[in-house]
Amino acid sequence: MSRVCELTGKKAMVGNNVSHAMNKTKRKFNVNLMKKRFYIPEEDKWITLKVSTSALKNINKKGISAVIKEARASGILTK
Repeated sequence: MSRVCELTGKKAMVGNNVSHAMNKTKRKFNVNLMKKRFYIPEEDKWITLKVSTSALKNINKKGISAVIKEARASGILTK
């Protein structure tokens, strides 16, 4: 499975390593992903999502139900 956040759609960015001599080589900035289980009381079930740490902060702030609702509205989450 690819390294993509299932709630925000964040994925790896591409950039350069730059040496002191200004030589540039390609590199990847990966997303900080974690596999977490969440309980959804409205549906009375547990779901496992691969989410970024910034998405976890949003879940702590707004609640899992609100974040999933936003993800479905924006078309990122289709379940």
